[in-house]
Amino acid sequence: MSRRGTGARGEELAARYLENRGYRVLDRNFRTRRGEIDIVAQAGDRVVFVEVKHWKVLGVEALEQSLGGRKQSRIRAASRAYLMRHPELEACRIGYDVVFLGAEGSRLRHYRNAFDGV
Repeated sequence: MSRRGTGARGEELAARYLENRGYRVLDRNFRTRRGEIDIVAQAGDRVVFVEVKHWKVLGVEALEQSLGGRKQSRIRAASRAYLMRHPELEACRIGYDVVFLGAEGSRLRHYRNAFDGV
């Protein structure tokens, strides 16, 4: 499977996982010049910007290292753009979650509030 296919499959698994836990997926693959959000979801009064990491070969520990400060800054910038386009979400609390998937989605870890916000 191609890298793009692996990413899409991982995002689909993550979206289903979140929906099964009461999240409502609002958007997927939101892109701006400054960054991309894999999944935008809502759980109660919380809007969550979710980064999905799915690698076939490397372990979850290596995935965790792939989400450095630069990547977090790009996600924050994209989230600000998203919120500007969706003023109806103004009153919501904001969170940045990360979902890590192992090979073939065999191992899933969901980190709520994985890093600080806007």
